[in-house]
Amino acid sequence: MQKSDWYLEWEIHKNRPGLLGDIASILGMLSINIITINGVDVWRRGMLLQTDDEKKIELLGNILRKVENITITALRPPTMMDTLAVRHGRYIERDMKDKKTFRFTRDEIGLLVDFMAEVFKHEGHQLVGVRGMPRVGKTESMVAASVSANKRWIFISSTLLRQTVRNQLANDEMVSDNVYFIDGIVSTMRSTEKHHALMREVLRFPATKVIEHPDIFIRETEFSLDDFDYIIELRNHPEEEITYEAVNDTFSDFNLS
Repeated sequence: MQKSDWYLEWEIHKNRPGLLGDIASILGMLSINIITINGVDVWRRGMLLQTDDEKKIELLGNILRKVENITITALRPPTMMDTLAVRHGRYIERDMKDKKTFRFTRDEIGLLVDFMAEVFKHEGHQLVGVRGMPRVGKTESMVAASVSANKRWIFISSTLLRQTVRNQLANDEMVSDNVYFIDGIVSTMRSTEKHHALMREVLRFPATKVIEHPDIFIRETEFSLDDFDYIIELRNHPEEEITYEAVNDTFSDFNLS
């Protein structure tokens, strides 16, 4: 019988000695394999499980709901967010109102790279926006995520090393398995008509596109936030405000990403 993966999460009300051992014993008696375990919050623990019988998962849930000192908060097939939470020991911060917006700080670069890598592995059209102040690590994280996802990255526009503004691509660069990077400021405020034509061709192409400074891109084009599948925010610290006050026609203070 084919094995299936499951995510188990519980909240601890009283962390008594032997609690984790008791849960592991129950899993052992049901012949459910533990793939990974980690804390996903101060009082929450998460497990990735594997079994060849879904009825065992139903039985597991019934048993654990009777265990004192814990409350089962999730028992489901794992989502991408579940897998990353267990892998890194924390949940990704997500905007409560805009569910497509995810927030990271520089000390969470590893989690950010893993998150983007999982996103990049999806096939077909995707539009990802990345917000952040200059030199916070946006482009470097995008490149690292492409490497992790085993994807080739193509700069349509960028300021990573020097200003890049492409007007055409080679035939072998238009491949749906590639990831395309667009700097929303460079492409809309410092480019040519030929570049605009290429950019629009790429945006129609069934592949993953990542746009840095999506708010400027939206301001200068007909696109809206509704067109984006993910918005990623990267800050130096949680209280940092991402602003574009320095962005003007001279592009002076945003020459580096």
